Amino acid sequence: MNPIEPFFKKHKVLIVDGAFGTELERQGYNINDPLWSATFLMHNPQAVAKVHEDYLKAGADCVTSASYQATFEGFMKRGVSREEAKRLIQSSVRIAQETVESFWADEANRKDRLKPLVAASVGPYGAYLADGSEFRGDYGLSQEALEAFHAERLEALIEAKPDLLACETIPCLLEAKALASLLKNRQNVYAWISFSAKDGKHINSGESIQECAKVLDTYDTIVAIGINCTAPQYIESLIDEIRQVSQKPIIVYPNGGATYNALSKTWDGVSQSGMHAKMAYTWYRKGANMIGGCCQTTPEDIAQIAQWVRH
Repeated sequence: MNPIEPFFKKHKVLIVDGAFGTELERQGYNINDPLWSATFLMHNPQAVAKVHEDYLKAGADCVTSASYQATFEGFMKRGVSREEAKRLIQSSVRIAQETVESFWADEANRKDRLKPLVAASVGPYGAYLADGSEFRGDYGLSQEALEAFHAERLEALIEAKPDLLACETIPCLLEAKALASLLKNRQNVYAWISFSAKDGKHINSGESIQECAKVLDTYDTIVAIGINCTAPQYIESLIDEIRQVSQKPIIVYPNGGATYNALSKTWDGVSQSGMHAKMAYTWYRKGANMIGGCCQTTPEDIAQIAQWVRH
């Protein structure tokens, strides 16, 4: 059964968690690494679990695994075997699942809630490159090459039995097609695909979000379409664009509003994170059914969204 539907029956919005890598950074960890937050799967799984727990306590209905930048290629560059790389990728789902189980075991945490979901994060090819190209989408690869890159990791993640897959920060339609094609006709596999956008109508490659939503609307395994890691001021317009061509649930989890500098691996400009919950209510009124946060958003932002969703 589609895992997100019960949440829409109980509340008006399914609350997704917030930033992962920048939240680790905010907690004092150094994430300047080609594997980004995925390096913590190797060296500090407890820190990963703590971030999940913080978001669950804040009110998230769905936590996203720390596998955004976890790839066979990336781990094997570190000298680990293919088997160990698979174990690390799958451990991202297991850590999230164990954290949810532990949280849910406390009866006090079940008040007015459904058991939270675990979404296995599938970052774009550009995340593996670690050069910021997920914000451009100019890979120069064919759909077949992108499918070959994603296939083994998708299989490893599906084998770990998350509730659904979060194919996120996708910068070009070709990569979305590659992912949708790999997931097509899979039994009991559900995914959302969310794009990174550069303005109110276009994803980072320059293609229109309408065209992307129209293509994905035909895939049964894609249960939500949306936007993440995008400046908050573009979200209302992007929701309008998607809604014109698709009736699927819309997921939005923009970043704090600053711009990522791929050279310095830092965020330039001021985050609007403190305004996130207020803006989120506007996105809900526009038609978004799943709302969370991306880079620079915090458990506090998610807690503020939970306040108006559940009261």
